[in-house]
Amino acid sequence: MNLKQLSEMLGLSQTTVSRALNGFPEVSEITRRRVLEAAEKTGYRPNKAAQRLATGRARSLGLVMPTSPDHHFDVHFGEFVSGVGEISLKHDFHFVIMPADPRDEEKAIRRLASSGSVDGFYVGYLRANDPRIAMARSLGLPFIAHGRSLGLPLDYPLLDIDNEAVFRDAVDHMLSLGHRRFGLINGPEEYDFALRRRKGAEDRLAKAGIMLDPAVCLAVPMTDSEGYQAMSALLDRPERPTAVLCSSTTQALGAVRAINARGLKLGRDISLTTHDDDLPLLKPENFSIPLTTTRSSLRAAGIRIAERLIGVIEGDRHYPDQEIWRAELIVRASTGPAPN
Repeated sequence: MNLKQLSEMLGLSQTTVSRALNGFPEVSEITRRRVLEAAEKTGYRPNKAAQRLATGRARSLGLVMPTSPDHHFDVHFGEFVSGVGEISLKHDFHFVIMPADPRDEEKAIRRLASSGSVDGFYVGYLRANDPRIAMARSLGLPFIAHGRSLGLPLDYPLLDIDNEAVFRDAVDHMLSLGHRRFGLINGPEEYDFALRRRKGAEDRLAKAGIMLDPAVCLAVPMTDSEGYQAMSALLDRPERPTAVLCSSTTQALGAVRAINARGLKLGRDISLTTHDDDLPLLKPENFSIPLTTTRSSLRAAGIRIAERLIGVIEGDRHYPDQEIWRAELIVRASTGPAPN
């Protein structure tokens, strides 16, 4: 069904039907409901090009996806995107993904914004003093950063988790079990979240009189194989750690393999806590020895960012500019008392 057929069926002009569908205030609420109900029953969907001409909006959200021959797909990115897509579908928004070389993200964001194909966009994988924030603010489109940028004032719209608290809470739990020798398998420390997690661990250990040796702080990509290699390196040390913190369950998967390969018992010979982004195919409670975690859903973050972006685009200003979520510590069998 097209717009002309829908308007004839309702006995209304095409202009009235179009304005009702696009939320113009001069259309009465009774007429708007009648048009929306008819559109729902008949399966009518507005032509996006015509809708853009009528409203000046593309009804699309955008993001840049870093990709290159040496840049592997990140399951964390995929889970976040699924949350954005869920809300985009709910509000009948398109979702535009622009692939770009990781070294060319600024130009890619500029191209995306100037294309006229999106009404708002998201910036992710923030780094310290990230120049993309100032650039994004100059483009005149709504945007939200997923994360924070060390060195910059918090004067831009963002959603983040308290990454310092992620490793701080994990350290507190391990200290309560008597552990004194720690190791960190962190994410790449070019990113803000990894810098903050390491700082959280170092600060909490310093308060307990423990100086963290840089040699046991390994910053690696968040994959199974990197987790295996990092844990193997920690286990090869003359005085291996009795407590290890991982930045992701994907790293923890490899770390647990390395522990098992040495004939060690997780939760007895060595304790492990990991951050859990609530990845549906890698549940920490389903490991052979369930993992103690700090948990915060990436999908929920994607949902919230899409809700906020669409809300701002549609004139809803009640959202806070900055949101920082606290991860939940969940104790399971992978952590136990420090071995004698």
